[in-house]
This record gives sequence, structure tokens and C-alpha cells, in this order.
Amino acid sequence: MIDSPFGAVRHLDLFARMSDESFLRLTRAAYLQSFPAQLQLIAEGDPADFLHVLVSGRVELFSTWNGRETSMATVHPVSTFILAATVRDAPYLMSARTVEKSRLILIPSQDVREIFEQDIGFAKAIVNELARCYRATIRTSKNLKLRNSQERLANYLLRQLGKSGNRTRFELLAEKRRVASYLGMTPENLSRAFNALKAHGVEVDGSHVTIVDHDKLVAFACPHALLDDYAN
Repeated sequence: MIDSPFGAVRHLDLFARMSDESFLRLTRAAYLQSFPAQLQLIAEGDPADFLHVLVSGRVELFSTWNGRETSMATVHPVSTFILAATVRDAPYLMSARTVEKSRLILIPSQDVREIFEQDIGFAKAIVNELARCYRATIRTSKNLKLRNSQERLANYLLRQLGKSGNRTRFELLAEKRRVASYLGMTPENLSRAFNALKAHGVEVDGSHVTIVDHDKLVAFACPHALLDDYAN
């Protein structure tokens, strides 16, 4: 199993507590597939036929309405996405496309639901994962409603700083237009927010960000455990 395409996902919290027999049954009809960059994987409103597991690359979750589009999240390996639709046997509420060349494991949703009913370890892991996603959604909603654009950007940069290993100079993990969309801004508002953060210890050159005064940025951003989760 370690040498199989599915060995890379066995350690994930979602699958780690299930029995070997259940994992073998779950992955029996699953398959590993490679996708080129900028390929749409799923469309919101479509039935959730598969649980997707990103093994390598990056995937953007996004949504559209009335000619508008917004970025919801960027998925990094190794992780699953849109678990709730799979469990509920409900339509996807988001679309997904590859940001770069990516490899994914596709697990039939029907198999996920069947094993969920039979394997208590897997069932507990699904509940924990859905609870984590729910809490992340609440934090995102609070961030959008309680902070202005400059404060949202400041806290986003602090999270990216942590993901970079706390290097004072790092590269944005997404294009600026995607960052703007994720933070609920237009590209023009993002540019103005970056300019405003110069007074709070931030310099930006293209996609490269330099934190010249960390304490000043933290003092402005006011990160808080009930709004920000730096573990994810």
C-alpha cells in the first residue's frame, strides 16, 4: 500500500483512523490522474460524484454568479476538497480548477458514504474534518465582515509569512488578482491597500513582499485567535 498511488494519502487525518480493510475498499475503484494547468475539474451545481484528493500541484476553488467570479480558496497538497458535498450527496457549491499541473486521486462518493456508515474511525475523522472546515468558514466570514481591506490584507500577509518559515521576504502564493478576490477586493483596492501598508512595515515589488517592520505590522493587523487560524 505504501508503494501504491494511495500510500501518499493514507496518513491524512481523514483516512488515518480507518481500518486497512476499509481503506482498501475505499480506494478499490479510485484512480490517480494528472491534469494540466488551468483545467476546470468540477463545476458548481454538478453532482458530487467524487471526493478529490490533491497529491501534487495546486487547485483553486472559485464561484461565479451573474457574470462575476470570486476565489474561495487555494488547495495545497496533500489534502481533500469539497468533502461536504460528497457526504451529503449534494451538488457542489464551488467550482475547482488547477492552478498548475496537478495530480489528483478521485474516490467515488458512493464508496465514501458507504464506508462512512460502517467504519467508526472514518466517520469520526469526517466529522472532525467537517467541523474544522465549518470553523474556518466562520473565521473567513468574520474576517470579511469585521475588518477593512487593509486589515484583511495585513493579516493575510502575516499568515503567508508564517507559511514561508517566517522569512522577512517571501513570494505571494497566488496571483494578485486571486489574492484580491479571496480577500473580497478588486485588484485596484488591493493595490491601494498595499500602498497603505507601507506605513505599517510592508514593501511589495511585484509578487515579492518584504516585511521591514514585523512589530509594526502586527500592531496594525491585530491578529486574534477567534478570527485567524495560523495552523491552516
